[in-house]
This record gives sequence, structure tokens and C-alpha cells, in this order.
Amino acid sequence: MKVVNRIKANKQFALTIRNGRARSNHSYVVHIAPNNLPYMRVGISVSSKIGNAVVRNRIKRQVRAMSDGLFDYNKMSIDLVIVIRKNFLENDYQTNKSLLSELVLVQIGKNG
Repeated sequence: MKVVNRIKANKQFALTIRNGRARSNHSYVVHIAPNNLPYMRVGISVSSKIGNAVVRNRIKRQVRAMSDGLFDYNKMSIDLVIVIRKNFLENDYQTNKSLLSELVLVQIGKNG
């Protein structure tokens, strides 16, 4: 994922969560809001309750890799905030990827 496709500022996270639609399952909460940019941006939030910094950063790397495989960043004009839940750690990579795919593609289908 390129840096331009990441949401990093707390203000942008809050704006997406406030203005977007949310869906959730046992591993994720996904907030999707339209943006005025010609590309998609993704923000990943992992609570400190889930683990220490090493665990949280590993989770973020995994979710970024999943996002790279699932999304074409230049085809959609949306902001996507992915909040990781504790159950994420109980599943393997492929299960988590399919759960994220189902959740986001259903939500994008409703918005688009």
C-alpha cells in the first residue's frame, strides 16, 4: 500500500467514522465514507488492548497486505477505516482475509 493510500491523521479517522457507514463481524469493524479524491484511502486501527506494539504492528502489516490483494486503490473514491477486534488473533490469515473481503465488498456494494 502506498503512503498516499493511507489514512494517518486522527482527524481523518474521526471524519470517516463520523460520516461513514459501519458494518462489523467478529474480527473487524469497517467504516466506509466517500471522499473527493481520485483514489481510495485505508486506515487501520488496532487497540492497545489487543497486544503490545509488536503484535499491533504485525496485525497492521497483515491487514495492509490483505488490502493490497483485495482493492484496486485507483478505481474507488472512498475512505475506509478498518478497526481490528480481539477475535482477529484467533483466526489464520486466509480466514481473516475472507472475513474482510466479505465485509468490505458487501458494504461497497451498498454504497456504490
